[in-house]
Amino acid sequence: MHAFRLLPALLVAMALPAQAAADPEEGRRLAEKAKCEACHAKKAGPEPGAIYLRKDRRVNSLARLKTQVGFCNTELNLSLFPEDEEHIVAYLNRDYYKFPAK
Repeated sequence: MHAFRLLPALLVAMALPAQAAADPEEGRRLAEKAKCEACHAKKAGPEPGAIYLRKDRRVNSLARLKTQVGFCNTELNLSLFPEDEEHIVAYLNRDYYKFPAK
């Protein structure tokens, strides 16, 4: 009988979105804090966004962008949470890549 009292709360919790929508402005702040552009400038040049705008870029889809941001987080031990990665992806996509949202 006790479990039936918890059922409404459980149903409400399951109906809530797993996380809030990604925020590009939060992503911009996180990317600045992580020094993403400074790191990439070593490879692509000092112009803002050069790594993201180059013609021979590796990232050619939203899925690949998500993978690349996750790779940077892991390899550089940035300690970003998954939602932080999503914010950064939203920022990079909004300002540079412009892939259609799925």
